[in-house]
Amino acid sequence: MIYNKLVRDKIPDIIKKHGDSCLTHIADDQEYEQSLKAKLQEEVKEFLEDISQEEMADILEVLYAFADLKKFDKQTVEKLRQDKATKRGAFKKRIILEETN
Repeated sequence: MIYNKLVRDKIPDIIKKHGDSCLTHIADDQEYEQSLKAKLQEEVKEFLEDISQEEMADILEVLYAFADLKKFDKQTVEKLRQDKATKRGAFKKRIILEETN
């Protein structure tokens, strides 16, 4: 079976433990970023089909990998999220904007 997609670090070992073989390679930064984008889309799609904590955790894992790749400080990202929530609000009130004039 051909996949050509980013997988979690231990997947090749798991495949081998089941008696199968696999062909892998290590992505360079450009391929890794593209693969992370594709993985994020895949994980969001799965989350929308099955809204669960497990699927949300998968999305977070991809976002953390992006943060590491781009050398984003996770505490800074969280501070930016909090600042934006303070200035513009969050989504807790469930407001739907219908139109403006």
